[in-house]
Amino acid sequence: MGLFSNFMASNSFFLLLFLLIIPSYTHVQSTNEGSISVELFNKGFDFAKDLLIEKAISSLTPLELPEIEKAVKIPLIGTVHITLSDLVIYKVNVSSSTAEAGDTGVSIVASGAKAYMTSNWSYHYGTWLIPNITDKGVASIEFEGMEIGLTVDLKNQQGTLKMSLLDCGCHVKDISIKMDEWWVLLKRKYAHLLKMLLPGKSNMGSENSTLSLQSLPKAVKVDKISALNVTFVGDLVVTNSSISLNVDGLFTVRDHAVDFYHYARNSRASMSCGGRPKMVGISIHENVLNSASLVHFNAGVMHLIVDKIPDQSFLNTSGWKHIFPQLYQKYPDADMNLNISITSPPIVKVEQENINVASYADVTIDVLDAGEVIPVACISLVIDLSGNAEISNNNLSGSIQLNDFNMSLKWSAIGSLHMNLLKPVVEKRPESRRLALRESTPLERSSFAAFSRLYASQRSNPLRGFKYYCLQ
Repeated sequence: MGLFSNFMASNSFFLLLFLLIIPSYTHVQSTNEGSISVELFNKGFDFAKDLLIEKAISSLTPLELPEIEKAVKIPLIGTVHITLSDLVIYKVNVSSSTAEAGDTGVSIVASGAKAYMTSNWSYHYGTWLIPNITDKGVASIEFEGMEIGLTVDLKNQQGTLKMSLLDCGCHVKDISIKMDEWWVLLKRKYAHLLKMLLPGKSNMGSENSTLSLQSLPKAVKVDKISALNVTFVGDLVVTNSSISLNVDGLFTVRDHAVDFYHYARNSRASMSCGGRPKMVGISIHENVLNSASLVHFNAGVMHLIVDKIPDQSFLNTSGWKHIFPQLYQKYPDADMNLNISITSPPIVKVEQENINVASYADVTIDVLDAGEVIPVACISLVIDLSGNAEISNNNLSGSIQLNDFNMSLKWSAIGSLHMNLLKPVVEKRPESRRLALRESTPLERSSFAAFSRLYASQRSNPLRGFKYYCLQ
């Protein structure tokens, strides 16, 4: 199959392709539209609502309610003046919930919720026959079978989501009260007052109804070198069927501070996901790949030493005696290494069907002689690749195709190299290889564990430089 075909079959070559497939320009800057766009459809809210509910509850609790004073009539006793003060809901548990987008914001309904509250209570009564009687104490209250409805508004605030509570409603099925008072009739009156407090529409907690989700990271660490800038860009777009948001999406050096720059997003890649209802649509600009490559190239990690391939005879001077006679004469039957270095950041172009990569590399031929590594020649390569990635049937897969391959002798320490003999061997194009990530791979477990069933369809984007996917 030739030198290049044998080399391609090795694991080392796939590592090289990984380095080549993360390309970059010399300078990559954030666009005013963000490099990654995400559209979360109603079907996908089930996977995002837990975060919204958690943040909504944290924004409401502890929740201080207004004091209640009421005069109630108790049979055989008369009118009793009851006061509930220092009412604080300090904990809420939710057993099930639903969420959907609407024109006014995101609506969340929590069912079977349970809330815990503390309260001070007091009462006094008296008649012309009985002197004034008073008492007070502390009560622990549990609200069971609650139906809680929230409508929240999501805004971008300096790269972080700001969540504002627009509306809040609550219905309570049952109330349990524990208090240091044995008077059952009084407990019933307290429960009645509490039920009057909570049902229906409410503006409770208006002073604590805006929350900036600072716990959301502005950068996600990818490896030991890089991190992904996930600050939000532009305003969120909420419709009756989806939420659209945009993030910076560019790779940066890990542990460096991520600055937020305000950009006004004028347009974005249209994500047309036909067919069955989808969970989420993701649009990725080529600048994401460009920035990833630039960070790794500047870190000096785009190099590879190849010392093992399936046909090991190609890494021995005997396999080169017709192409490089002086090499075999000076170092007969000596083992060799191929020291591969990317010499400039590769260039990526995302087209309608493929991701095209042009990369430049130097391959230094090293001879292993008596434990010494001796560089004997260097060949410059220009490699043109195309590839694609797909998500199908719970698998993330991809294909890579060699389109063009040019080489020239950069320097030689032991004479000329017969490039006319080497080119036909090396330039023989191998078949496109398809790489599949099985269901048990760590990538799928970490990236798609939330999806009980995952389907996806690729869509060609009308805007150049974008690639986007629709997950179902």
